[in-house]
Amino acid sequence: MVLLVNLARVVFAPLLGEFILFFEVDRATVGIVATLVWLGSAALRVPTGWLLTRVPRHRVVLGTGVVLVVASGVTASATTIEALMVGAVSMGLASGAYFVAANPLVSELFPDRVGRAMGIHGTASQLAAVGVAPFVTLVLAVGPDLVDRLPFVSAAWQLVFVCVGLAAAVVTLALFVTARSTDLPDAGAADRDLLGAARTEWRVVLTGIVILGFTGFVWQGLFNFYELYMVSKGLPATTARNMLTVVFGAGVPAFFLSGRLADKLPRIPYILGVLVSFVVSVFVLTMTTSLVGLIVVTAVVGYVIHSLFPALDAYLLDTLPDESRGSAYSVYSFGMMIFQASGSGAVGTLTDVGYAFDEVFFWFSVGLAVVVAGLIALQHAGRIPN
Repeated sequence: MVLLVNLARVVFAPLLGEFILFFEVDRATVGIVATLVWLGSAALRVPTGWLLTRVPRHRVVLGTGVVLVVASGVTASATTIEALMVGAVSMGLASGAYFVAANPLVSELFPDRVGRAMGIHGTASQLAAVGVAPFVTLVLAVGPDLVDRLPFVSAAWQLVFVCVGLAAAVVTLALFVTARSTDLPDAGAADRDLLGAARTEWRVVLTGIVILGFTGFVWQGLFNFYELYMVSKGLPATTARNMLTVVFGAGVPAFFLSGRLADKLPRIPYILGVLVSFVVSVFVLTMTTSLVGLIVVTAVVGYVIHSLFPALDAYLLDTLPDESRGSAYSVYSFGMMIFQASGSGAVGTLTDVGYAFDEVFFWFSVGLAVVVAGLIALQHAGRIPN
């Protein structure tokens, strides 16, 4: 299930070039489309947190599967850029609600090894990101022949969303059957006050928002335009698209290993070390031009950024108590997602007005370095909750 909801978020990245040609729009417009996916992912996070104070987590997860099926149909039928934007928001809605409900559920299923559980869950999510470029490439290759035979699609890219919708329907049914035969935890039974949880745990929530909000802003802008960025460095279009496989492929071992490291190492120092590594790797990426160098640095960027996600989730979900975990986590999710969602729109706008990708990402890395330096200072002063 997490593979599919993450696929719904990242599948737009390798299709931005197709959208530019099909809808005859500029990069700023498709950047907004990518941003809308993540704004949609943010929109339902607090309402989902409120819903979790009244409905068991697994039922909310099942509901997100239904939303994903409908959203895939809306996106697949888009014939205007405005309709595509509606589809992008709806695809994001499913993913946002899923993560708010499923992440606390996974942590409560395995309370003695939260990092490991989040690492496994994240690894499954990351497999979608790894496969998205080859998946899109395959569909675009065979799509033209199928389009002529299917009356409800007019372009090969629409078949991508048809496939996602069909898979989501099957997996949602399978999850329903599995949940009925599983002894699910009730650790969140006392979590009944969303605003109270946010007020009580505001330091932990704010820490998570600052860390992933600023870092995610850079990451969103980077990976959504990664194909076009690599083309600007002189790579052929097919090679550039498959560089997404490299950056996401490096995330598979990152999720798996980082979740375990988060259970064994002091979490805040480990997280700060990952942030420093990400800043350095993005800076080096802007200075790299050779194919071999780009492959190596791309792999490093992918490994480092995906090491952050399970470590930060383990920190938050293990630090937050049972009586406020789901609610406080939903507020954190909303806050960090709203901020990072604008990264794609910012990159699209800046490059359309004449700034080069290298220049944009260089200054992004400088700005993030300032934020990380502030976090390190707060850690040394003992101001970050642990």
